[in-house]
Amino acid sequence: MITNFFIPELNNHDVQELWFQQDGATCYTVRATIDLLKDMFGDRLISRFGPVNWPPRSCDLTPLDYFLWGYVKSLVYADKPQTLDNLEDNICRVIADIRPQMLEKVIENWTSRLDYIRASRGSPMPEIIFKM
Repeated sequence: MITNFFIPELNNHDVQELWFQQDGATCYTVRATIDLLKDMFGDRLISRFGPVNWPPRSCDLTPLDYFLWGYVKSLVYADKPQTLDNLEDNICRVIADIRPQMLEKVIENWTSRLDYIRASRGSPMPEIIFKM
């Protein structure tokens, strides 16, 4: 998928400022994959074995985990899709409907999470910060 889809798609964009983040699943962190991503992103790779080590299972800090997947899933399955085509249509529609303003709020929340983690030297976050 990386070589056949992801890299060709990235070639259509300016990736000089782009960071890549992946979770710590073993299948994503094999040496060949990490080497390929390091070649493409250099020091802008956030990964279990990358230049920037992302804390494992850190839902406090990962916008994809604390926001996006739950939000998308709740809307995708709202009408209980019965076929794969219905499911795919729902996924495409929900993703297309995400507005820049929503993503800006997510980034603001993410920044406040990072500020808290820095100030508290890595202690667990209070429940209040999870409210959007």
